[in-house]
Amino acid sequence: MMHKLLATIKKEFLLLIRDKVGLSILFIMPMILIMVMTLIQDAAFKTLNEKGVPLVFVNNDQDSLGILIKQGLENNDLCDFSDSINGRPATAEMASIAVSEGKFLVGIIIPKGATSAIRNNVTQLVNETLNTDTAALNTTADSVEITILIDPATKKSVLSAITSNMHEFISEVKNRIIFQTFSEQIAEVIPNKSSAPKNAYQKTQLIRYKEVYASVTGDKIVPNAVQHNVPAWAIFAMFFIAIPLSGSIMKEKNEGSVFRLNTMPSSYLLLMNGKIIVYVIVCMIQFLLMLSVGLYILPLFGLPALVMGNSILGIFLLTMGTAFAATGYGVMVGTLSATEHQAAIMGSLSILLLSALGGIWVPPYIMPEVMRQISAFSPLNWSLEGFYSLFLRGGQAKDVLFDVLKLMLFFLGTMTIASITNRIKRNI
Repeated sequence: MMHKLLATIKKEFLLLIRDKVGLSILFIMPMILIMVMTLIQDAAFKTLNEKGVPLVFVNNDQDSLGILIKQGLENNDLCDFSDSINGRPATAEMASIAVSEGKFLVGIIIPKGATSAIRNNVTQLVNETLNTDTAALNTTADSVEITILIDPATKKSVLSAITSNMHEFISEVKNRIIFQTFSEQIAEVIPNKSSAPKNAYQKTQLIRYKEVYASVTGDKIVPNAVQHNVPAWAIFAMFFIAIPLSGSIMKEKNEGSVFRLNTMPSSYLLLMNGKIIVYVIVCMIQFLLMLSVGLYILPLFGLPALVMGNSILGIFLLTMGTAFAATGYGVMVGTLSATEHQAAIMGSLSILLLSALGGIWVPPYIMPEVMRQISAFSPLNWSLEGFYSLFLRGGQAKDVLFDVLKLMLFFLGTMTIASITNRIKRNI
């Protein structure tokens, strides 16, 4: 039996290496796919903090509010700050035109006398509270309106991030001025100056925020386009092996060699084992090449290098499980198909469908609830979630064992279907 297995492995290996163009496509195209998709998605989905939002600032106030907001925006990584347009100080009209033309994503205009209006409002509030100035009770509070100009082409998600951040920051600066003015006004009417409230607002920030990416080991693995795309498209490439594998099966059928193989006293699964072993090795080589792209080639384009986590064993087990699942699927497609054309269409379209459902093209968390539940049945999703556990969450081999088990059960299921289908076709 071992002699027969080695013979089938040798046959498949020779058939594979003779098609040099097809072999180069199997290895080179997935590497190019990873580079292109990663570069595109890195540019398209880079976080605001990494890139900065082009922002033009118009300060008509020239007092505390305008100065503090300007200083804060200049020091904020969220913004690519500018207060001039074409070398001239920006005005409200110039900013409106520049934002409408897409030169800036956001424009902020501080009105003239904004700080004075805030101080007048606080003075009136103190007077009303202490009832020290009856004339002030009849005055109307001055309103302060800060204009935020927004490029109409801005995406809704980016717009929400920008406006919420700007509102929060501007409110903090306004409250700081209010507290300072309030303290000064109270100090003027309290006889004992030492009992007057101190302006501690500027020195103390009561609530701070710290963003931490959750990880099993506590390692700081930052999600980025490389961490997502390398495993995702590696999985896609491994499953795309189903097309040449099913084509190889159909070619044997059309040439009649499968009938000669069936005359041998061997089971169908033994004859298929040669194909499975050769194509599993191909999948493993594919994965190693694509890991090398993430580790060594993508950094040459200014992208971060792939962080592989902490478990080489986990990566090996998950890759092996994915390779077996992909080759088993290819054998099943080749056995079910009646022609090479049918195998090519069935294989390519089904892999595209499974990859879409599995989260390769679209992340599952933005899918509708029904589609999220369906995606849990895609073998590509099992593999992708396993690599996320290893590459993003700092998981170990034990954390992906269930995913590996599901992939191997999928392999056994596809091989069972292929064996039963072949038996039925031989009996017809």
